[in-house]
Amino acid sequence: MQDVLDVLDLYQDYYPEPHVVISEAIQAVDLAFLRTDYQNLLQSMQSGSDRIQSIISSLRTFARLDEAEFKSVDIHAGLESTLTILHNRLQAQDCPIQVIKDYGSLPLIACYAGQVNQVFMNILSNAIDALQEQKQNNLPTMKITTKTVGQNIILTISDNGIGMAKTTQGRIFDPFFTTKEVGEGTGLGMAIAHQIITEQHGGTITCTSELGKGSTFSITLPIA
Repeated sequence: MQDVLDVLDLYQDYYPEPHVVISEAIQAVDLAFLRTDYQNLLQSMQSGSDRIQSIISSLRTFARLDEAEFKSVDIHAGLESTLTILHNRLQAQDCPIQVIKDYGSLPLIACYAGQVNQVFMNILSNAIDALQEQKQNNLPTMKITTKTVGQNIILTISDNGIGMAKTTQGRIFDPFFTTKEVGEGTGLGMAIAHQIITEQHGGTITCTSELGKGSTFSITLPIA
């Protein structure tokens, strides 16, 4: 494209007074604008390609289709891939959500990576729902914290959304229990998350919440 523009420059240098038909065509296509806009167009294409590459890479990390076995994985990579997949929801124009990351130094842990990533997806998606439903003036915020304690890693996901009543907290991990409208939720997401963490990985998952002030999910996973 730059070569074409260079040739046009040569034509304009050697033929500064083009035929009237050519002058009309230049005005009709707004050549001056096209010359400046094409660079923006290429940059937009590059940005879009980079975004697609990032999403595909994140989907691969999230699904771990080639890693169905128990393997040592980087928990932070799983979190980041999940956040990338949820990017559009986190940056929704009507309710942009601030994500604060307080990552500690974690060793690789042995787990079913795809299953653990599914737990992250379920919890983060629910947190986004809670933040989008809140009617307060607070900046919608989600905080993710990770740390190592003894032979375990502890991960917490907190939000300042609508929170839950005590009765809801007591049933949050029950199969088919949901606070969403009919047709919007199956009531299986958190039950599956609980099964994955406790039965498949020998860890724990708990929820603390206060109505109107937000919720915190805490996950403990053994390193080995």
